[in-house]
Amino acid sequence: MFNPKKIYKVARKLNKTIVFPEASYSERIVEAGKIIRDKKIANVIFVGDESNLILKYKNLKNITIINPKTSDIRQEIEDLIFEKRQAKGITRKKAKELSYDPIYFATMLVEMGIADGMVAGAETATSDSLRPALQLIKGKDGGYISSCNIIFGKNRVLGKEKTLVIGDSGLNVEPSANELMQVALNMADFAKNVCDIFPKVAMLSFSTHGSAVTSETKKVAQATELLKNKRPDLVCDGEIQLDAAICPKVAEIKCPESPLKGRANVLVFPELQSGNICYKAIERFGNLKSFGPIVLGLNKPVNDLSRGCTVEDIIMVTALTVMQTGGENK
Repeated sequence: MFNPKKIYKVARKLNKTIVFPEASYSERIVEAGKIIRDKKIANVIFVGDESNLILKYKNLKNITIINPKTSDIRQEIEDLIFEKRQAKGITRKKAKELSYDPIYFATMLVEMGIADGMVAGAETATSDSLRPALQLIKGKDGGYISSCNIIFGKNRVLGKEKTLVIGDSGLNVEPSANELMQVALNMADFAKNVCDIFPKVAMLSFSTHGSAVTSETKKVAQATELLKNKRPDLVCDGEIQLDAAICPKVAEIKCPESPLKGRANVLVFPELQSGNICYKAIERFGNLKSFGPIVLGLNKPVNDLSRGCTVEDIIMVTALTVMQTGGENK
């Protein structure tokens, strides 16, 4: 079961360093960074002008502040950006420009091992906060990169406190059947290793087991078969409608043979639009907490915040970022 207190406890033991590139222009980031420091959830690096930050926020003791304009590693970062992207046509001038950009600079701190992970997006669109990581850190073994949200809490539908992992909620607009299978794999592993829940994967559609037949439902059905062949150990089903996936009484009517039995906890949406809309609707209408989007499949963890995030969200995403460095929720 997903347990925030346990997440924080494990994060403290791991003693990792997380960089925040938006400190100079986000009061929420600075407030969260202070709490993260005080509770020892992670060591904190702010990217920004030290004098301005200290003048504005006062108590920043035991927080490392690095200014790209004066840093003695900026040249090294410029060289590495150029080296990594010259095959894509980047010029030396552009590499220098990017080395001053706080998001690119922070991403390279992660890539170079100076920080263990990065959290951004409180003030920056997803495309801008994640582009550097996709270009410079890239996926594990060339694997597929996707994202998910953790939905946590209790309400009339979910009953007692329950965790849902839903996605892709922030990255891939229209995944193919094979890509959708990889999204499901990323989410199932994250649910097990970080959220400490036994994954029951629903490959969602507007159809259940052929109740409608379109190119969209066929894609989800194909992705489900690929998933079953790839990971026969997983409890999964699809294509399946949301109500049949999470409501036992509905499952008894629509798909009594489903191994999910209406108790799915990993919800894989067929495309980004539905996944993103749904997680925000659940959060706003369902009186539940949503943490994320959490990026899955990168070589090193870089996570994106919703621009509507709270300080509490930033702290939890930071702890989850620490967990992604190799810790498990045990």
